[in-house]
Amino acid sequence: MKTKTRFLIYPLLIIGVFLVFASSCEKEKEKEKEEEKEDIGSFTDTRDGNIYKTVKIGNQIWMAENLRYLPSVVGPETYSFTIPYYYVYGYNGTDVNAAKKTANYTTYGVLYNWTAACSSCPSGWHLPTDAEWTELTDYLGGDSVAGGKLKETDTTHWKSPNTGATNETGFTALPGGSLINNGTFFHIGIGAHWWSATENSANYAWSRDMSSSNSVLYNWYEFKRGGFSVRCVKD
Repeated sequence: MKTKTRFLIYPLLIIGVFLVFASSCEKEKEKEKEEEKEDIGSFTDTRDGNIYKTVKIGNQIWMAENLRYLPSVVGPETYSFTIPYYYVYGYNGTDVNAAKKTANYTTYGVLYNWTAACSSCPSGWHLPTDAEWTELTDYLGGDSVAGGKLKETDTTHWKSPNTGATNETGFTALPGGSLINNGTFFHIGIGAHWWSATENSANYAWSRDMSSSNSVLYNWYEFKRGGFSVRCVKD
């Protein structure tokens, strides 16, 4: 009788262990799904109503779109090392509403000189320092591959070949080009350029750049009077 009872108990124990394990796995899957949901979100800028996708990469939360904050606008022939100026690629005028109606504003956002960039992010967010860009780069495996992991895939916006682009981070880097020092808009479709909050010298600040031709995230210093995109990081 004891042997028979033992034979009945063992299968029940095995079934019980299996059910507990299965339940544990289901809870773990649910937890993973919740964590995935937390990785991608959105933020509304109360200054102008713009809504931005956000993404968590490592321990940082980034805007997954270029900043579109545009309190004023000037043409490319106007520039300064110290006065904040705002530009929209290809637009040569001073009408904010007209600039906001352009396709480049909608897709690529605003180009800022460094002084404007430093105060452009909304409350609760800030222009990333060089160290914060480096933290992002290191988390993604180094500068030789980080660009590819951040770039939007395909060639809708990036010109071919858009080498190494996977966008596995959800950062969706777009080639918004820049305003270079001679007052020329340059590099749209080919290059992405963002300011950091870290100065290199009186006239230069550190930036991050990437190209359609490789998967590198470059660390350069640039003239502060140039116009670059901005990606904000959460405080």
